[in-house]
Amino acid sequence: MNARIDVTPDGTREREARLREEIAAWMDAHLSGRFACLRYRGGPGDEDAFPALRKEWERELAAGGWTGLGWPVEAGGRGWSVADQVVFHEEYARAGGPGRMGHIGEGLLGPTLVACGNADQRARFLPGILAGTQFWCQGYSEPGAGSDLANVRTRAGRQPDGAWRIDGQKVWTSLAHDSEWIFVLARSDAQSRGNKGLSFFLVALDQPGVEIRPIRQMNGGAEFNEVFFDGARAEAVDLVGEPGDGWRIAMTLLGFERGISTLGQQMQFIRELDWVIEAAKEAGVDGDPSIRARIAQAWAGLRVMRHNALRMLGAQGANAAQDKSALIYKYYWSNWHRDLGQLAMDVLGEQANFVDSATSLMDGITKRSRLQGVFLFSRADTLYAGTNEIQLNIMAERGLGMPKEPRGQA
Repeated sequence: MNARIDVTPDGTREREARLREEIAAWMDAHLSGRFACLRYRGGPGDEDAFPALRKEWERELAAGGWTGLGWPVEAGGRGWSVADQVVFHEEYARAGGPGRMGHIGEGLLGPTLVACGNADQRARFLPGILAGTQFWCQGYSEPGAGSDLANVRTRAGRQPDGAWRIDGQKVWTSLAHDSEWIFVLARSDAQSRGNKGLSFFLVALDQPGVEIRPIRQMNGGAEFNEVFFDGARAEAVDLVGEPGDGWRIAMTLLGFERGISTLGQQMQFIRELDWVIEAAKEAGVDGDPSIRARIAQAWAGLRVMRHNALRMLGAQGANAAQDKSALIYKYYWSNWHRDLGQLAMDVLGEQANFVDSATSLMDGITKRSRLQGVFLFSRADTLYAGTNEIQLNIMAERGLGMPKEPRGQA
């Protein structure tokens, strides 16, 4: 399967080829030695793999100039075009680059501070994110406000000295146990309802009043966490925007989540589909008409996903929040990935039911184990970051202009 998509139809193929060679050569030289065990590791469902070493890898990337590629030059980035960023993501994945520990800071918070933060916040936080020395997690979802983000109940109360007291709970907080900071959407107006009266805070995790509890998943990992706030403190200077401006800032950040960062996710999907194809050949089921048809459908679905991502990025740049093509993205990829997990199990057949303790070239984890992990983790894809039902409502209401679904009183 050829994952490469031509994003340079304007006669710049020579320049693209040189860029690909530069990235591939750097990855070959640096993803070696003590970093060699990181090849093809990390990312959703495998975040427990070598977290400390992957943080070192972030600093290695930073030293090589491979962070902040799409950030503006004035913010410390390289100001790369979408086309060049596509090339980087493709070559990074092709070389087996590990899941990025700095993704939430670099891909989500950093661009949000560039767009919505003030000069002081950018000066204090952007350099550490770019250098791979400061790691962030996202405090959005709550037990009663997962898909319905406007139902946030975590409270923020202003203190006499201007700081804010944070009380409440966040859940499904990826990599909180490996982070130093969390950005928190909290209700700063106790009388407000829905998406009004919310504020966006930057909160240090290493302080009294913050407790992090890992959530053990059925695949054995614990990359998600519950985060409890009981009198935690956010300094006055760590409020992004104005009080009550949280919803706008949160939506800006989600636009970046659906933007350029989707390219890395898709490259992981390509890698997983390649594993399924290899497993089908090894199991001798690659000639089965039904298996072949489902592999072909998965391949075609991945191309559709890829072209839609490039379309929405072309329409809106790195922040694709306002483009209607972005509305289908989460629903499409999550269902595609869930179906790929089921295909993986069907390809493995009865072997899918056994835990494999043998080692492989992928440093102690076999292809069968990885595919089992894809199946187990992808069960959650249609639930987190907005359930299928919520996504269909979003497409109907925001994309097609249909009447809003009746909602109960909070």
